[in-house]
Amino acid sequence: MPSKPSKKLETFDNPFPARDYRIHMEIPEFTCLCPKTGQPDFARLILDFIPDKKCVELKSLKLYIWSFRNEGVFHEAVTNQILDDLVAVMKPRYMRLTAKFYVRGGIFTNVIVEHRKKGWLPDPPVFLDAIDEQSNITGN
Repeated sequence: MPSKPSKKLETFDNPFPARDYRIHMEIPEFTCLCPKTGQPDFARLILDFIPDKKCVELKSLKLYIWSFRNEGVFHEAVTNQILDDLVAVMKPRYMRLTAKFYVRGGIFTNVIVEHRKKGWLPDPPVFLDAIDEQSNITGN
């Protein structure tokens, strides 16, 4: 039986809950409808998150994203709704959703929304490429 769109997001236990690590997903085929004209809107979604206890199951995410295909919704509203729905089921330490909508009427629209778990702070970044390879040689 073929898959059908669904608003049900499923999760699984984070296999490394003691470690902060980033999950990066790109969803290049998001579609919804313009609530004013009914014409299709197309976007590329970029999801970055640091899980806490749960991760999102990919098939359920695909069916969830698909569920917007026939919905009339503004770019800002759908981007915030997707973030809110993912945060509700996963409760991540951090999540950022970037929605890059393709040109409509000569205008590209990008909507970026974030969630940060109360009290969570990221570890400071380590920039290994910033270390000068010749730093231990005197006279340079």
